[in-house]
Amino acid sequence: MATLRQLEYLVTVVDQRSFTKAAELLHVTQPALSHQIRTLERSAGGPLLERLPRGLRLTPTGRAMLPHARAALADAERARCAARQAAGLEVGELQIATLYSITLGVLPAALREWRRTRPNVGIRLFEHRHTDELVDAMNAGEADLAVGPEPSNWPGVTRVLGTEELVVVVAADDPAATGDTVKLNDLADRSWVHYAPGHGLADVLDNACAQAGFEPRIAVRTEQTAAAPALAAAGLGPALVPYNILPKDFDGHVLHPEPAVRRTLTAYTRGTPDPLAAAFIDVLFRSAGIRAREGDA
Repeated sequence: MATLRQLEYLVTVVDQRSFTKAAELLHVTQPALSHQIRTLERSAGGPLLERLPRGLRLTPTGRAMLPHARAALADAERARCAARQAAGLEVGELQIATLYSITLGVLPAALREWRRTRPNVGIRLFEHRHTDELVDAMNAGEADLAVGPEPSNWPGVTRVLGTEELVVVVAADDPAATGDTVKLNDLADRSWVHYAPGHGLADVLDNACAQAGFEPRIAVRTEQTAAAPALAAAGLGPALVPYNILPKDFDGHVLHPEPAVRRTLTAYTRGTPDPLAAAFIDVLFRSAGIRAREGDA
């Protein structure tokens, strides 16, 4: 049976991509590290790592084991922290996995309220570009809870936080900046501020434009969610952004697409949330700051 120490050795070797570096980090000799990995491989029923002339790679068996190894180590660390908290030896830390756009728009108000009421409980954020990455990270045990778009067929507990509206941003002097609504197909001939491939909002924009009957031409792609409205306001082209990431003094022009582009946001955990995670979800539900258009329910 695999031990936590052996799983730690495997994860460290994979992360360092080197037995030598992993041994130094773990403060063990390289022969001892190699022996423990071989023992783990016998327990797993086959090789976990393929040694290459330059580095190493996971075998299919190794790829299957790695996320469970990470999850086991994360659960063990949370158990250690819970025991120390109960004994009064240290304050807590809540680990939250989310998307970059949600860190910008949804979380600040909730984190401010959390900090005010629980100043001794820290927050660690794990931020991802795409919903699929976020779900994979939660399955691998990365965090206590996730905040993001509603996951499909999630086996754990999910709580709906609200519906997030996405808006089109253009420059204040843009020809389209004449009202407060726009039909997306009226912008079919425009070049857009788009997101980098693999960014979740790239899929949202492509899907919205496809439903409007066109494929968006690209003026510029950005990795940074916060950069999209700034680039649009600078006149590079329209951008589709979550309404709640826009500052109140934003100097671009905001257009609400017709039909509306929206996504349901949730908080979810792998199982029943522990008391700390449940308390944060309650704060998040009250304070998420999901901005909807004035007059909407």
